[in-house]
Amino acid sequence: MKRQKTLSLDESGPNTRLAHLGHDPQDYFGFVNPPVVHASTVLFPDSRTMETRAQPYTYGTRGTPTTDALCEALNALEGAAGTILVPSGLAAITVPFLAYLSAGDHALIVDSVYSPCRQFCDTMLKRLGVEIDYYDPAIGAGIEQLIRPNTRLVHTEAPGSNTMEMQDIRAIADAAHRHDCVVTIDNTWATPLFFRALDFGADVSIHATTKYPSGHSDIVMGSVSANARHWPKLLEAQLTLGICGSPDDSYQILRGLRTMGVRLAHHQASALEIARFLEAREDVARVLHPALESFPGHAIWKRDFKGASGVFSFVLKVDAPEQFKKKAHAFLDALSFFGLGYSWGGYESLAVHVNLQDRTICKAPKEGPVIRLQIGLEDVEDLKRDLENGFAAAAAV
Repeated sequence: MKRQKTLSLDESGPNTRLAHLGHDPQDYFGFVNPPVVHASTVLFPDSRTMETRAQPYTYGTRGTPTTDALCEALNALEGAAGTILVPSGLAAITVPFLAYLSAGDHALIVDSVYSPCRQFCDTMLKRLGVEIDYYDPAIGAGIEQLIRPNTRLVHTEAPGSNTMEMQDIRAIADAAHRHDCVVTIDNTWATPLFFRALDFGADVSIHATTKYPSGHSDIVMGSVSANARHWPKLLEAQLTLGICGSPDDSYQILRGLRTMGVRLAHHQASALEIARFLEAREDVARVLHPALESFPGHAIWKRDFKGASGVFSFVLKVDAPEQFKKKAHAFLDALSFFGLGYSWGGYESLAVHVNLQDRTICKAPKEGPVIRLQIGLEDVEDLKRDLENGFAAAAAV
């Protein structure tokens, strides 16, 4: 007999929910973590059951108890009707695009988008007959002026990749829905803890679970969560394409979720302290962090978001454009605790000189190179000392 539970997770705090979502230990003999079910073949008790597929699991690509546990947790966090798991964050963008777009359709993509998304749009989607236009992230309700009769999808990112532009998701979604467009959002930066995108009008919430849900820089995976109206097409696309997440990675991501809240609190506090430290420096032209009062999109962030994660950028002040790359490289090469690497969301701090040459509207700042920082779990004072070494090296060039 199961114990009667009198408290509801729906009324609990975020860390309590993260500790208990997605798995009932009593379903598996009391073990607090779900089992890792490795499966391709699933057997049926008889031919009629096999013909009708009248059992929960039918084949490995269509889900296992392990992948379902993660999907259930993400559904609860997102407020979604359903979630699919895919092998990467980029696949979490491309699969819904393929689900909702057909030849002859038109899609609007925010210009501050993750650059591999732009690559997919400008190559494969155009080759498949989909028209693409990029729009200013600050457009808000004005996006309605860009919607054509054949516009089917509006893709958003809040904040934008590398330069952190904020978007008014509610205003964009309301305008898009008046024309029956599906609204997708890359919500990786905030996670559903800091921004529940579906509550603000987005139809589909996309995450690179590689980042904060994993938290340890060792898993590559993505998730896509949809509302009730758009869930069937998303699921159909996943099954048709044969794309799925593995049980081992799902287990690791689910384990990462348990500590995501406490990790994010540390990332947030440390990143904001470093952002304020950078803002006070003469050798920094601008700090691009939505939680800073000086940032142009701060009002939207404060109104809609419950927090900020550990990723932001700053503009290194450099007088001569021909010195941008040399100064950026000198700064980066002098760092010790900050690793030079792509991705983010792990326990370690990272730095990268971002390339903004693919932008059509949100051009690169003229004051100097843009350096993106991922603030990890190290002690803040150590990270400040590391950054000071970088500034000293840049000044010496």
